[in-house]
Amino acid sequence: MGGGPARSATATFAGGCFWCTEAIFLRLKGADTVVSGYSGGDMDNPSYEKVSSGFSGHTETIQIIFNPKIISYKDLLYIFFRTHDPTTMNRQEADVGTQYRSAIFYHNDNQKNQAEKAKEEAQTHFSDPIVTEIVPFKSFYKAEDYHQNYYSQNPEKAYCKLIIDPKIIKLQKDFKKYLK
Repeated sequence: MGGGPARSATATFAGGCFWCTEAIFLRLKGADTVVSGYSGGDMDNPSYEKVSSGFSGHTETIQIIFNPKIISYKDLLYIFFRTHDPTTMNRQEADVGTQYRSAIFYHNDNQKNQAEKAKEEAQTHFSDPIVTEIVPFKSFYKAEDYHQNYYSQNPEKAYCKLIIDPKIIKLQKDFKKYLK
């Protein structure tokens, strides 16, 4: 006899390197779990090497288990579109290849509709067309353990300092109300 929103829901996004997207979404109130992995391809149980080769069809992805009473799917989409470049095909900064494409893997028609509206709204902030795929969720494969919570475990690595730190600074500046 429930009437309100569920206690947890799932969002699956690809916005370039999963180390970056995971670091962003881990810092949000209501994001209970954020896991790095692979989606969008046809290969079962792909490895990082297979995904990196570009032959698996998968993209580096994060899966978020969130509390919609604390943060909405619409808010997650808003942050997603503003913390990576959704206008570059198969590329985010120095990371190039189909495994870095921008994608939203929707879990139901409501998520699909919200993603399409969020993409239209986000387009007003970009001069180039947004190339983010909005596709049905099929599968998610958790990445190897060393990829999980990478930024927090490796803050001194050059990639973290040069690529992820600026994204975290932007998050802290522009999205304060969403932070834990």
